[in-house]
Amino acid sequence: MEEKKVLFSGMQPSGKPTLGNYLGAFKNWSSLQEEYNCIYCIVDLHAITVRQEPAMLRKYTKELLALYLATGLDSDKNTIYIQSNVTAHAELSWILNCYSYMGELSRMTQFKDKSQKQGNNIPTGLFNYPVLQAADILLYQTSVVPVGEDQRQHLELCRDIAIRFNNIYGDVFTVPEMYIPKIGAKVMGLQNPTKKMSKSDADNENNVIYLLDDLKVIYNKIKRSVTDSDNQIIYSDDKPGIKNLLNIYCGITKKTIEQAESDFKGMGYGAFKEAVAEVVVEEIKPIQARFNEILADKIFLENVIKDGAKKAEYMANKTLRKVKKKIGFIS
Repeated sequence: MEEKKVLFSGMQPSGKPTLGNYLGAFKNWSSLQEEYNCIYCIVDLHAITVRQEPAMLRKYTKELLALYLATGLDSDKNTIYIQSNVTAHAELSWILNCYSYMGELSRMTQFKDKSQKQGNNIPTGLFNYPVLQAADILLYQTSVVPVGEDQRQHLELCRDIAIRFNNIYGDVFTVPEMYIPKIGAKVMGLQNPTKKMSKSDADNENNVIYLLDDLKVIYNKIKRSVTDSDNQIIYSDDKPGIKNLLNIYCGITKKTIEQAESDFKGMGYGAFKEAVAEVVVEEIKPIQARFNEILADKIFLENVIKDGAKKAEYMANKTLRKVKKKIGFIS
């Protein structure tokens, strides 16, 4: 039997996960676990590039782990773990820093955007966290990485670092490929449908659907979502609010855009938004119920954390030993 390719993905525990996270990541992840050897990480080392309150970081980390499981990931089929529990990430990151260039890191769009908010006190971690991201991926000989468009540049950097290292030392790292889902990869804000829905968007709660929002709140947020004045349900860049709601509807129902447009032909915006709200609520309701069960079972959650760290550490250290030998470290 042909060995499954390795797929790696991770998410920061730096806020409350959104419907965008679910449709762009969680929902796809659960369908990928049959096809790939999946490794899903909670990247808490990345989270501290921005100052975190310790109690909230612990809370969000546990909640994110429970959501991984509640949205359909099987801890027996997948490796699910917390990044800081596997020290090989930090160790390989330092090594790869020595094979990365300041010029290529300074060109990262996300660094430019995020550093503008920091004033003169820009943390070094914000500058070189794409190298840690490369270490995350390369540690597991990853073949496939599901990413959104906003992470494409970082994966290209990861590939460049892997190729550079391989050119010096031989065939050490697998050079990863990108996987971008066709539907639901990018969910926009409900009040500002020209900007991506973000879990860090605390300025306007009505712009974001959080997976752990009360179901009535979710329903009402969709009912209040921005549309336009002509009352036609058409998938068009000129109608960003309608386009976004159609993407959400199709992301959940797995219908095509054409099927959705047909479903809603001749329907008013009010009825359309109610229909979208209903499918979203029906999708999230069992996830919330399962999440509450998992979070209440502290022993189960602790075992998932320990077992995941053990599995990840074994795989990561195989690669790290090879890297250290290649560059001349004595073990």
